[in-house]
Amino acid sequence: MNYKETTEWLFKQLPMFQMQGASAYKKDLTNTLLLSEHLQHPETKFKSIHVAGTNGKGSTSSMIASILQEAGYKVGLYTSPHLKDFRERVKINGEMISEDFVIDFVMQNKHFFELNQLSFFEMTVGLAFDYFAKKQVDVAVIEVGMGGRLDSTNIITPLISVITNIGFDHTQFLGDTLSEIAFEKAGIIKKNIPVVIGEYVEETKKVFQGKARIENAPIYFAQDNPEVMFDCALLGDYQVQNKKTVLQAIELLKTSFIISEKNIIEGFKNVVLNTGLLGRWQVLNANPFVVCDTAHNSHGLKIVLNQVEKNNYESLHIVLGVVNDKDLDSILPLFPKKAIYYFSKPNVPRGFDSKILQEKAKEFGLVGCIYDSVTDAYAKALNNAMPRDFIYIGGSTFVVAEIV
Repeated sequence: MNYKETTEWLFKQLPMFQMQGASAYKKDLTNTLLLSEHLQHPETKFKSIHVAGTNGKGSTSSMIASILQEAGYKVGLYTSPHLKDFRERVKINGEMISEDFVIDFVMQNKHFFELNQLSFFEMTVGLAFDYFAKKQVDVAVIEVGMGGRLDSTNIITPLISVITNIGFDHTQFLGDTLSEIAFEKAGIIKKNIPVVIGEYVEETKKVFQGKARIENAPIYFAQDNPEVMFDCALLGDYQVQNKKTVLQAIELLKTSFIISEKNIIEGFKNVVLNTGLLGRWQVLNANPFVVCDTAHNSHGLKIVLNQVEKNNYESLHIVLGVVNDKDLDSILPLFPKKAIYYFSKPNVPRGFDSKILQEKAKEFGLVGCIYDSVTDAYAKALNNAMPRDFIYIGGSTFVVAEIV
């Protein structure tokens, strides 16, 4: 198989949450442990940092990786989902895994995958760990896919664990109270391994403290630290808290790595350059001012839409699409009524019908037309907008993926 056929096989053969949702979620680490044994435990052959949380995982992971790169280390970075190319998920010093490595890995292990009916995510985690081990990275930053306790990445013993925040997302898997969701995320807290909590409320703080006590894990609450004034290539308001989380993590990592203040400054400044992270308050155009952002739940959208409102503009245009497991009653009230909406369906099987979205949005006073695709919607918004207008594109990672 060539690269295109290999990735198509990965996507189609087996459940993939990104495409299918619920059917891809496995409440068990048996397969991952089986795969690890088959690959001769690659996760034990490199140092790692484990990052969980409802929002900010990708930004936080990328900033940590960028700072470590600036300090001169060979840094693996595993994130999900990808926007354009499957290989975005697995990088070393910002460079994507080669197509040949992906092809060879699948071909060599295909029989084992089929025999044990491994999920897309289990195979991808195995690929990342195998790659980082073979390429002998100094350290790898590993982002949790969903939850934590039962996530395929949760077979590593990291130098530190990081939990960015807790909000309502994927409630059908993780629970529908903040403490239930916190319990799942807290599953990455390991015995005697320090854990950094980015943001907390009393309800989640108790859960984290309880689990840290059981595991005898030193716990640090970054939210309580003073705000830091380092410039950063990531411009979203929500990065203020993520930066505090990153700095607390870096402070703890100084026992294992030599990291200077200059490395930290350059790491923040060059994070997009060093890691290729896209879609976080990403400015696409100046006149009209166009921004896309991957925020897709109430916790993330609240901050992003507040930042939109802070801008000076004449008219606001919003290109909006969502996937079918989103709680529209919790996100639609956050959107401004005084805006022109362009409703579209992201081009993934989980994409939510734009006609139904339009009808639902109308209940909240959000009015606009429907378009055949995200690109059509964006083109129409660009065509309609005057130079001093603002266009916001979002609602889903997969909406942004079609634009960037």
